[in-house]
Amino acid sequence: MTLSVTNTLTGEREPFEPQDPDSVLLYYCGLTVSDFAHLGHARGWVHVDVMHRWLEHLGYDVHHVENITDVNEKITARVGEDDLGDSESEVARSFVTETIRDMRSLNLRRAEVYPRVSEHVPEIIDLVETLVEKGYAYESNGSVYFDVTAFDDYGKLSNQDVEEMEAQGADGELAEKRHPADFALWKADGVDEGSVEEHRDPDTDYAVDHPEGETWDSPWGEGRPGWHIECSAMSMTHLDETIDVHVGGQDLVFPHHENEVAQSEAATGQQFVRYWLHVRLLETEGEKMSSSLQNFFTVRDAVAELGANVVRMFLLSTAYDNRQTYSDDTVAEAEDRWQRLSAGYDRAVDALDGPDAGTKVEDTDLRAAVEDAREAFADAMNDNFNTRRALAALLDLVTAANRHLDDREAFDYVGLRRTVETFDAFGSGVLGFAFGGETEGDVRLAENLVELVLDVREREREAGNYERADELRDELEAVGVDVQDTDSGPEFRLP
Repeated sequence: MTLSVTNTLTGEREPFEPQDPDSVLLYYCGLTVSDFAHLGHARGWVHVDVMHRWLEHLGYDVHHVENITDVNEKITARVGEDDLGDSESEVARSFVTETIRDMRSLNLRRAEVYPRVSEHVPEIIDLVETLVEKGYAYESNGSVYFDVTAFDDYGKLSNQDVEEMEAQGADGELAEKRHPADFALWKADGVDEGSVEEHRDPDTDYAVDHPEGETWDSPWGEGRPGWHIECSAMSMTHLDETIDVHVGGQDLVFPHHENEVAQSEAATGQQFVRYWLHVRLLETEGEKMSSSLQNFFTVRDAVAELGANVVRMFLLSTAYDNRQTYSDDTVAEAEDRWQRLSAGYDRAVDALDGPDAGTKVEDTDLRAAVEDAREAFADAMNDNFNTRRALAALLDLVTAANRHLDDREAFDYVGLRRTVETFDAFGSGVLGFAFGGETEGDVRLAENLVELVLDVREREREAGNYERADELRDELEAVGVDVQDTDSGPEFRLP
């Protein structure tokens, strides 16, 4: 069975066929860094991580980009609050640091790059200029709007008729726009703060007075990028004009992703995304988990209380495109499943390492169960990344392994070895679980030690000792620590 995915663009299940048969261009709409990440964000992160891992398992070279929105009115709303910083950039940097740390705590594969909006304003301005020159956008009082009536396919992702759409943006913008559904590509400095709606993503709802954010010079005067234009500019910069997979939350289909399609395809004349995949929201008591509703559980608190493995088990127990509910019962169920899986893994490993490891016993039932589990797991993942069924396949293998170990004093070494290899390849390699009893304390100690080395490296660089600084980075990478220098400081990922 080959991989098939449900494409939001067509509403159909389709065979997955990337442009390049050897590689995949994957873009994920990342976080607006105005608060600590919660489990709703982690649901998207973990599922995209598993998509990345499965595509690699299938042999693709995955080019994974995840943006970080660090220019947004929600961020300026936090300026001066709780010692977060005295400017938009300072608040953003503080939350970027926490976001990266939360990502690491969940054992996520590192994306190829995490581009920031603040670092891509020139590319954004270039893209807006292209749209103006081609007649798809127009300037009005120093702001620039996309003309939805100029793009014939507007509404094709969300299946809406442009003439029936509600107005986009704040009421104060209507006088500036040719059509109520037109959306901002560039916002003039000093625009009515009611236009926060144009920049707001659906997760939070800050609607308070706040200091002015940063502005940049442009052909239309001082201003700031609109919310939607950033993803088009960054995906084109780091991937290509046409990408294979774009993943995001279901609540971003309209207007964010619809607007991405329009502005990208209008600018390039090429299809923007081949496969649109949308992650259903995480709900609490019938409402989506969000900062604005104060019904969220932060990633850091969840990992501290439950451990990364249980958090991943909880999030992967429901397929990405199905509705998921957070409750005491669903979390308890995830804890039970992780206990079953980890105990089954440990028991099989202990048997392999025990005194009877070399015995020549053949259990055809166990060996058949291993192959059945591998086939069922692959079928599930190739069926639109169905992690719920994939987990069921591994838990069925736990049952078969336990039955084998309960019924015999001598063990089938080959069958048990194949069992452990299956858990390692699929449970760890694809689903991202950490078997073997690694504790959160071990992870935190390793993180602290790496941060200490990076602090020393930064001091060496500041002192002009660049050769020694490079040696420290090389030494970290030699033991598997991936170090990436960014404008906001070095970031790393443990092996």
